[in-house]
Amino acid sequence: MPKFAANLSLMYTEAPFLDRFALAARDGFRAVECMFPYAWPMQDIRARLNDHGLQLVLFNAPPAGADLAAMRSAWDDGERGVAALPGREAEFRAGLTHALACSQQLGCQQVHVLAGRVPPGLERERLQPTYLDNLRWAVGQAAAAGVRLLIEPINLRDMPRYFLNRQDHAHEIMAALPSPHLKVQMDLYHCQIVEGDVAMKLRKYLAPGQPSDVAHVQIASVPERQEPDSGELHLPYLFALLDELGYTGWVGCEYRPRLGTQPGGTTAGLGWRTAWDRHAR
Repeated sequence: MPKFAANLSLMYTEAPFLDRFALAARDGFRAVECMFPYAWPMQDIRARLNDHGLQLVLFNAPPAGADLAAMRSAWDDGERGVAALPGREAEFRAGLTHALACSQQLGCQQVHVLAGRVPPGLERERLQPTYLDNLRWAVGQAAAAGVRLLIEPINLRDMPRYFLNRQDHAHEIMAALPSPHLKVQMDLYHCQIVEGDVAMKLRKYLAPGQPSDVAHVQIASVPERQEPDSGELHLPYLFALLDELGYTGWVGCEYRPRLGTQPGGTTAGLGWRTAWDRHAR
């Protein structure tokens, strides 16, 4: 049965961030993920994890910034990563170094590294050498810290001009930089929007008996990015397929509850998980 982790950046948004840990634990989650933890003291987040018996399984490295203030504001300023952007290597190294330090404090063993958007006037292929060089350096840092870095193909509708948007491209990167400390974050929502044929891609990249470079899976309905009980993806079928393929990693619930910030809105939308638990038993 898939192990589900609540994404606290998108779920339980009726409550302040630090209060969302208790709500997720109350609803039966044993793991959580988030986008960026940098606006809160690490000791406060660690205390919430400990108090509620939760494991933090994923967060993002800062999208940009050479100092903590810039890292905290980068996403709201429109930054979507610098790993593939020539001339911003110092920012990438500063952000990755800070993220790895936070991972140690939070007991989190996976950090997603954002590639960034292709600048106007440049071709995607021009960015590949910078991306590989930055990731090669980052993998060395991650190995020393005992952390696994993840790269994620993201759809171009939600994030125009994002450098990495196809599964095959992500796996080309894996072939160029083979390491247990660099893996793919496979978001089925993004995969469906960009490429479709999600089940066959799962069968290809999670083939039983074969080494897999997919270390984390995320879900949401398509196209609304809401609970995985509607839309054009039949997620119960894909959950069963993950079990069939022997996937044992976490499945991140990176969706926006359809009731939004209404009190109890996230909890009210968890019927999909209850139904799947009954089915799996």
